[in-house]
Amino acid sequence: MIARRLALLALSLLLVGALGACGRESPVPKAGDSAAPPPPPAPPKMKVVASFSILADMVANVGGDRVAVTALVGRDSDAHVYSPTPGDAKAILEARVVFVNGLGFEGWMNKLLAASGFTGTRVVVTDGIKVIRASGHGHSHDHKGHHHGDTDPHAWQSPVQAQRYVENIARALAEADPENAQGYRDRAAKYIEQLRAIDAHARERFQAIAAERRRLITSHDSFGYLAAEYGLRIRSPQGMSTESEVSAKDLARLSRQIRQERIQALFLENVAEPRVLEQLARESGARVGATLFSDALSAKVAAAGTYLGLLRYNIDTIADALGEPPAAVR
Repeated sequence: MIARRLALLALSLLLVGALGACGRESPVPKAGDSAAPPPPPAPPKMKVVASFSILADMVANVGGDRVAVTALVGRDSDAHVYSPTPGDAKAILEARVVFVNGLGFEGWMNKLLAASGFTGTRVVVTDGIKVIRASGHGHSHDHKGHHHGDTDPHAWQSPVQAQRYVENIARALAEADPENAQGYRDRAAKYIEQLRAIDAHARERFQAIAAERRRLITSHDSFGYLAAEYGLRIRSPQGMSTESEVSAKDLARLSRQIRQERIQALFLENVAEPRVLEQLARESGARVGATLFSDALSAKVAAAGTYLGLLRYNIDTIADALGEPPAAVR
């Protein structure tokens, strides 16, 4: 009898234990537990180099998280007078692709590529654009060995021409990294849509200004593509390069034109020496207005901290100044 009771008690305990086990959930491994498998490592980014900050921003937008972009000439820095460093040679040697503007803009680049031992792909992003020539204002500048010839290299100032830049960038990245080619093409398409929107905005702003008032002075001749696109008339005391020496004859001629044509807008640039334009303002009686961003992104003005922001900032700054009543000029 006692044995039978013990057997029943043992059976009851087994049933209770089994039911208890069924009611408990198995522990789920948590992130960081030794039982959880580690996440797969992120694939390495493709290293690329761009010659200056504006171009680097374009490449970064098309490349997305698949590329690591190094800009040789940084924000608020002047590519015309840039001196490469040993660090630049190292960055180029490690890069798969090097993006340059071309058209004589980076006069120091060929020697740097040769000295670095670079064996990757060099991409000239202006290939296929509609090149314009120097404005031919009769400058008698000494360029100190830095030559653009008669070709204007500043094509990024036009959001229309910049679309070819983006196409060339996307094509080069896709060829260097075929596995992610579609992503490059998709990002390029979105970026081009943004450029088209800025182009439409510029046309609306400048068409609202009478043609005879679309006249301005900039520090150096870097806005020719913007002028050609939107019917502006831009003059400058310096030529295509900020290295140009300005003659007294040039200053006197521009001073007369400012008074005769009642040019109301004189703009400094973030990469140009203000001394020349300030002297021109004193001699002509005109006033110096806002700063434009020509050959580099801004490190201080957030609105011009990206390429698309720079375009819109320059367009609105110029249009706002030209839309004001003409200033009195002596």
